[in-house]
Amino acid sequence: MGGVLTGFAIIGAIIAAGYVVGRTGILGQHAQFVMSRLAFFVLMPCLLFHTIATADIRSLLSPMLWVSLLSAVLVALVAALVFGVVMRRPLATTTVGALASSYVNANNIGLPVAVYVLGQATAVVPVILLQLVVLAPIALTVLDVATSGSGSWRRRIAGPFRNPIIIASLVGLVFSATRVTLPTPVLEPFALVGAAAVPVVLLSFGMSLHGATPLRDPSIRTDVIVASVTKLLVMPAVAFVLARFVFGLGAQDVFVLTTLGALPAAQNVFNYAQRYGAAVPVARDVVLISTIGAVPVLVAIAALLHP
Repeated sequence: MGGVLTGFAIIGAIIAAGYVVGRTGILGQHAQFVMSRLAFFVLMPCLLFHTIATADIRSLLSPMLWVSLLSAVLVALVAALVFGVVMRRPLATTTVGALASSYVNANNIGLPVAVYVLGQATAVVPVILLQLVVLAPIALTVLDVATSGSGSWRRRIAGPFRNPIIIASLVGLVFSATRVTLPTPVLEPFALVGAAAVPVVLLSFGMSLHGATPLRDPSIRTDVIVASVTKLLVMPAVAFVLARFVFGLGAQDVFVLTTLGALPAAQNVFNYAQRYGAAVPVARDVVLISTIGAVPVLVAIAALLHP
């Protein structure tokens, strides 16, 4: 338990440092944008490629993959029913609400948590693959239909496969599946550059918290609260039940899957909402609130389930 708390302390300290950097403006007004793009297009692809290419594929394609998939799908469907049927929101808003309730921040927060808290960077890889290969194309297709956006449905579905993170993950998966061992001079640059991903994304996220004021608009408070509660409490509960009672996994796997289920809503949800002009304030506030609220939830999960 002490190691887990230390991991959270490390993450919190780096985020706090990023907040100070953002507040003081010592890197300029465009620093957070540049750092986030650096992490997205360079650092995280290198980290994921190296991690997956050197991993045992059996650790990636395991029952944990199915628990992650079922958790996300079940929570998304329940959230869609709540937003669409109970709250009578339009299709675009319902889609954003369902995404905010089930699409976890497996990159910016998930990778640091996997490294510092779970002790295994590969733990978050199945979630990243599922979201980018399965959930994102479905959600983007629905949003495209709901908002009558430009571009064919084929372009929307193919979009995630132009994502540098998913490309790096799939290439690494090929090397892992074929058991091809790359020489050290080839792998080492990826390891060296990828090592900067976690601190940079945490600093960037801390910088983004400066000036954020959630729940400012009373007209969206119900939507934000419903999605945030579903993300922080319902999804980890579903993951726990599936992992322990349906799949009968061991204590360590149950802890990992429940932790991954409690990760906050992904910033990609905000990006998708912004791209289609659908419930943008809802997506923005849920990402922020769930990120802040995830800290005590993750600490509680660690205290109760850590083997």
